[in-house]
Amino acid sequence: MAKYLVTGAAGFIGRSIAAELLARGESVRGIDSLITGKRANLAGLEAMEFIEGDLAEPSACAKACDGVEVIFHEAALASVPRSVADPVATNVNCVDATLNLLVAARAAGVRRVVYAGSSSAYGDTPTLPKQEEMLPNPISPYAVAKLAGEHYMRVFARVYGLETVVLRYFNVFGPYQDPTSHYSGVLAIFCRMLLAGEQPTIHGDGEQSRDFTYIDNVVEANLLAASAPAAKVAGQMMNAATGSRITLNEAFKILCELTGYKGKPAYGPPRAGDVHDSLADIGRAKELLGYEPKVDFREGLRRTVEWYRESGAASESA
Repeated sequence: MAKYLVTGAAGFIGRSIAAELLARGESVRGIDSLITGKRANLAGLEAMEFIEGDLAEPSACAKACDGVEVIFHEAALASVPRSVADPVATNVNCVDATLNLLVAARAAGVRRVVYAGSSSAYGDTPTLPKQEEMLPNPISPYAVAKLAGEHYMRVFARVYGLETVVLRYFNVFGPYQDPTSHYSGVLAIFCRMLLAGEQPTIHGDGEQSRDFTYIDNVVEANLLAASAPAAKVAGQMMNAATGSRITLNEAFKILCELTGYKGKPAYGPPRAGDVHDSLADIGRAKELLGYEPKVDFREGLRRTVEWYRESGAASESA
């Protein structure tokens, strides 16, 4: 019987959490619809029980939750541009799926759900760093959907006694992030293009900044959130990031050093729904979880470039 369930297990973050759990000798079940997750990402996770299923279907949620103690809910259509193009699909795969999962988790007697929130919930307010007490101000359908999931987590903790913990992720990057999709994270796309000698496009002037967070830091935050005392964390929401920021122009310069790319970026118009600056206050996660980011941006980017280079992922088609 699996102790842990990872939703979105064939995706970037879900796969990374599942791999670390398996490395620690845990019993893991994963579920993924493979809409955006890739079956190739399951390589190396053979010890994980895998269900191909859609959380928009209550029966799939019930099957996935059966006998599980802790859920890491990573499944989503995680893209601002995609949500702008198709807000209904984003709502189905983020909001409906999350509510279905919570209902099934409660029915199955699951103890805790750790939810992948998003810093996009803060919106484009100029105040930095982003603190959890700030009023949310989502400016994209994706941000609205992820925020709705947060509210459901809090309500299920308050009304039903289900232990829920929300981690608001800030621009996660690292190995296994798909570099081939128009909807991918900017660093994954840049890695692919620079390694291939292609000119990337920066949307806007490049002075927009992000609290880019290497995947190992996010995995660590999730495992801490799963094991922290309920009295401290149940019903809580906190940022999972590094507490530092870097502009896209600066990130491009470092990537040039790491890849050997000699060209300049192209610049295009800003994208609808994108925030200009993002920086997290991680004090609450430090206090409640004992969280400390262990991998800084440059080292995380070095590891990421090496993985894309060695795995050949940068040259694969979607």
